[in-house]
Amino acid sequence: MRGKQLNLLLILISTLIFFSCNKQDHNMVKKELFGTLQNGENIYSYTLTNSNGMSATIINYGATVVKLKVPDKNGKIEDVILGYDSLSSYIKGGSFFGGIVGRYGNRIAKGKFTLDGKEYQLTINDGENSLHGGTIGFNKRVWEVKEVNDQNPALQLTYVSPDGEEGYPGTLTLTVTYSLTDNNGLKIDYKATTDKPTIINPTNHCYFNLSGSPDNTILDEMLMINADKFTPVDSTLIPTGQLEDVANTPMDFRKPTEIGKRINDDFQQLKFAGGYDHNWVLNNYNGSVREAATLYDSTSGILLKVLTDQPGIQFYSGNFLNGKDRGKYDIYYKFRTGLCLECQHFPDSPNEKNFPSVVLRPGETYTQTTVYEFSVK
Repeated sequence: MRGKQLNLLLILISTLIFFSCNKQDHNMVKKELFGTLQNGENIYSYTLTNSNGMSATIINYGATVVKLKVPDKNGKIEDVILGYDSLSSYIKGGSFFGGIVGRYGNRIAKGKFTLDGKEYQLTINDGENSLHGGTIGFNKRVWEVKEVNDQNPALQLTYVSPDGEEGYPGTLTLTVTYSLTDNNGLKIDYKATTDKPTIINPTNHCYFNLSGSPDNTILDEMLMINADKFTPVDSTLIPTGQLEDVANTPMDFRKPTEIGKRINDDFQQLKFAGGYDHNWVLNNYNGSVREAATLYDSTSGILLKVLTDQPGIQFYSGNFLNGKDRGKYDIYYKFRTGLCLECQHFPDSPNEKNFPSVVLRPGETYTQTTVYEFSVK
């Protein structure tokens, strides 16, 4: 009898060790060489994996998400973001695929703003405006990496932006932590400090395509944005400073709506942008994380829920993709085969007193949390 009990005990111990190791494996971060810069510096990829089959691969060039894999309704693992296979393509590319953009995500009119009575001139890189931090924004910088010992697989990346970089005042230290949640969320936590008054508005620039193949456009996907208003823009895509109701316009996504349903409507805002490339004023802004948007693809059954503590979200429908960008898996990204849902403060906020403030001062800490959460239905 004792022998039988001993065998049962050994089996129980072996089982516990197996599951413990298995859980530990899922929480480990897999590091691999991704490429080498011209100066000889190595760039690495870091793959986070959870126990549900979801994984995110991030490189320390631009703190860029290069792969985001989630299960579809049949259990098949699909990569749901656009990107490149090689480091050289990320260096040359101008579409910001998967990167952290900043110091200021989105546009600033004529690259100028005044802070504490002093005018600053930023790099102009988008017509007459400054876009996503300038010519060499945060998505083109090498970040310092630290693997985080956490309950969930996580990766911490830090970039120190020197005073005057791309015209921005103050030395800014920004830390971005990517982690995978148990319910298949890619959580992005931002934290920043400065030694001089400055402005800050970083965001992630993933292009999503939930269909299972970026050969398909995003026009059939169903989008909901929890916003009653949006910020209309002029012909250079700079906000007018007004907040307009989405009701009775093609900008109304308060109920899940096919993206392609009204994208070609005779509506001045759509003509300015060549489709959707606008900021929505999210409802219930109070600094807490809440649901901002959902995106659903009936082919794959993948549902994306976007949660954020930010006041706005930029929906961009891939209007500048033109079939010339050779992406992952040898696929050329055609017109509107990816879309962005960038959680943010409003574009050109430094020049609009009625918009929420983006000023960061010494002694203060900037924080932001955004979650891209996946499920199937």
